[in-house]
Amino acid sequence: MDLLQLSDLQPADIRHIWSLVNDGASPVLSGTVGWSFEGSGIRTRTTFIQAFRQLGLAFTELPRLLQTSERPEDLAGYLDPFYALYVVREPDHARLSAFAKASRRPVINAMSAQGHPCEVLTDAYYIDTAIRPLRDARVCLWGPSTNVFRSWHELAQVEGFELVQVCDRRFHEPLPQVAFAEPSHLPGAVDIVITDSSPAHAGSGAAAQPALTPLTAEHLAALGSPALLPTPPFMLGRELALDPLAYPGFVGYAQKQLLLPVQAAIVRWALASKADCSAGQGAAQASSQIGL
Repeated sequence: MDLLQLSDLQPADIRHIWSLVNDGASPVLSGTVGWSFEGSGIRTRTTFIQAFRQLGLAFTELPRLLQTSERPEDLAGYLDPFYALYVVREPDHARLSAFAKASRRPVINAMSAQGHPCEVLTDAYYIDTAIRPLRDARVCLWGPSTNVFRSWHELAQVEGFELVQVCDRRFHEPLPQVAFAEPSHLPGAVDIVITDSSPAHAGSGAAAQPALTPLTAEHLAALGSPALLPTPPFMLGRELALDPLAYPGFVGYAQKQLLLPVQAAIVRWALASKADCSAGQGAAQASSQIGL
């Protein structure tokens, strides 16, 4: 099964992935990963490569896999015989989706302009296991929508937890399952505040729109002194007006170590889902032939 966006999953899929994080198994898988990773993404790159190695998977770098004029169905047709799955970081979400639809192998979105599902599944797992069960949690996003926040929007729709987003009114959106508030009218106590790098359209300088409202210590106090999870890379003076290291509720650098086991679990889930699907198709074909 592909993991392109969290809205494609069911709650059972999410719980299955999370169940694999600490299941005690040490599977050694076989096959080669088609690995295409545009941009820096130093944390995601580090942990995915380590996950491949832990799982016994080879990986082949495919630079600019989807940034050619070749049709996605042609790329998939030629490459599928060589790979067990693909892990792709590609800004063009529509092209990534077209490639996944054409491929007979699972495709994992390691980040696109539309979303960052693997990172959000990791951070949600942290909330679920270290703060409170996600379905009972009150999660606050600070700032205008980004690809990370769009994945949080999708996850809230799937899981049904309370999600509030605080940003200047010009960035409010009509979204299901998301309540919007302004920095001057905070929504009361929350369990965790998540920030992300501000989108390019927010800008800075004379030609840009007015500056965003950075998160302050006073804001956090008004929100009930919740846990603080700044999505890296974070910029002091941009989305944050305080140094997280000086805030007692900062989740810490170690929180991102969870990227490794969660990404390994996602790879295991994707490969097992594809194998189950193939087995089911084979059984259906055999049954059809017997019927003939």
